[in-house]
Amino acid sequence: MKNIENVSNTMDTYLSFRLGREVFAASVHHVVNILELKPITKVPHAPSYMSGVINLRGQVLPVIDMRVKFGMEPTEPTVDTCIIVLNLTIDNDDVMLGILVDAVSEVLELEDEKIEPSPSIGTKYKAEFIKGMWKKDENFIMLLNIDLIFTRDEIIVVDEKKAEAEVAHADEKVDADK
Repeated sequence: MKNIENVSNTMDTYLSFRLGREVFAASVHHVVNILELKPITKVPHAPSYMSGVINLRGQVLPVIDMRVKFGMEPTEPTVDTCIIVLNLTIDNDDVMLGILVDAVSEVLELEDEKIEPSPSIGTKYKAEFIKGMWKKDENFIMLLNIDLIFTRDEIIVVDEKKAEAEVAHADEKVDADK
C-alpha cells in the first residue's frame, strides 16, 4: 500500500501589469480598484516618481509613476495606461495610493512551489522589491513585495503633497461656491 502524503499547495492570486517590456505582478490582496487613466493634477515640488493626484470618489489619491520609481523613463500615456489603486501597509499604517502602469495584463493564480526565488544579482531592481519570479512561456514575471517598494519617508512626502492638494482643492471649491 502506498503512503499518501498530505501535500498542501497554497495558491496566491496576483494582478500582472506591464512597465515597458517587463511584466510585474502584485498580490490582489492589495488591489482596491483598476481605473482608466484620468486627468492627474500635478502637485508642485512633488518627488519625480509622484505623477500627482486624482479625485477618487471625493478623496484625493496620490498617483505614483511606477516606471519612474523603478528607474525607467516616465510613462507616456496610451489607451492601455491605467491606475491600479492599492491599499498598502507601511510601518503598520494603511496607505492608499494609485500606481500608474503601462497596461494591466491578467490575473494569475500561482502555487507557491511554482514561484522561484528572485536572483540576488543580475536584476536592476532592489532585491527586497521582488518576492519571487514566475516563468510564463519563455519570460519571467516579477512578483512584487508591494509593501516594501515605498519607504516610510517616501510615504510621508507623498502624504504631505496629498495634504497640500486637498487644501488647494478645498480652496478652489470655496471660490467656486462664492
